[in-house]
Amino acid sequence: MTTKEWIDLSDHYIMTTYKRFPIVLTRGLGVHVWDSDGRCYLDMVAGIAVCALGHAHPKVVEALKAQAETLFHVSNLYHIAPQILLARLLVENTLFDKAFFCNSGAEANEAAIKLARKYASENMKGRYELITMRGSFHGRTLATVTATAQERFHVGFEPLPEGFRYVPYNDLPALEEAVTEKTCGVLVEPIQGESGVVIPDSGYLKGIRRICDEKGLLMITDEVQTGMGRTGTLFACEQADVVPDMMTLAKALGNGFPIGALLATDKVAAAFVPGNHASTFGGNPLACSAALATLETLLGEGILENCRMVGEYFLSTLTELKGKHSVIREVRGQGLMIGVELTVPGADLVMKCMEKRLLINCANGNVLRFVPPLILTRQDVDKAVGILDEVLEEK
Repeated sequence: MTTKEWIDLSDHYIMTTYKRFPIVLTRGLGVHVWDSDGRCYLDMVAGIAVCALGHAHPKVVEALKAQAETLFHVSNLYHIAPQILLARLLVENTLFDKAFFCNSGAEANEAAIKLARKYASENMKGRYELITMRGSFHGRTLATVTATAQERFHVGFEPLPEGFRYVPYNDLPALEEAVTEKTCGVLVEPIQGESGVVIPDSGYLKGIRRICDEKGLLMITDEVQTGMGRTGTLFACEQADVVPDMMTLAKALGNGFPIGALLATDKVAAAFVPGNHASTFGGNPLACSAALATLETLLGEGILENCRMVGEYFLSTLTELKGKHSVIREVRGQGLMIGVELTVPGADLVMKCMEKRLLINCANGNVLRFVPPLILTRQDVDKAVGILDEVLEEK
């Protein structure tokens, strides 16, 4: 079928919850993808920070093939070997004690919200509210969209669940002032991705940990986007030297195979008992095998070091580009999570880059977001920045 025929079918049969670009992607390998017309693109979106090892990584492919030939799915009524191995590897590489598996970041955050309330009901009488940050993004379920402190995501879905209070991001005094006798915890992203790669002050996360400790609150970090090596360490909290009570993961955990996870300390995890929470497909053999291969590769093949080195090079190259084009207001990032804030809307630039076979993303209207595979090379960076330079020259 032609691209137009594919898009016509899509428009006819699929709900319009996305404003899709006019291409149909059919194949990927490493940092590149191909469309239905055979055109090759340098992919700086990676499924929005999902394909950390690139497309069709051989170790993940092999793990899925081997598992598919053995066992697709069994219920969590039984013990599942790949799930046990994945939980052990996650716990051994963090300071958490227990894992719960689900299918997405929204589900992971939903589980964290439920666990916080369950723990509070048993240990913090009368407390159930969570404080979240303006500009945050935590998911699309009713609870997580309410936790997402951006009114534009709330419109049309009222009445929203109660139990959430909002404060400005990177503002510790405002957070401290917002704590009430109903507060049970704080939910925060180490870096706000959907708002345009917003990076807080270096002491911000430690300040939240201090406030939570002083007031007896739970600290929950949403590392759905920042986790799994995206910022140059396995988790962004490591760079802040902070250990929260809970952490949520998804996106890159399975390198594209749907899986999410909630990690928690023994003290907090003990609040969940059989019947409190569940997921039919959560932690299934296929997903856990993909995630296990992904995590083992991230830890064992220099991927994190590459992310740090190439990320530094990418930032410096984009900073040089800023000196050439006044339309660039700021370049910021950590590892290979990079934002280029513009003085103008970025949608047209995204389209023009796509025409030149470069896929990028625009967040918050005017921030070009780069979240490529962590296997990116300096040569890939040079190509991407060269295309962006051309597009800005034409503007």
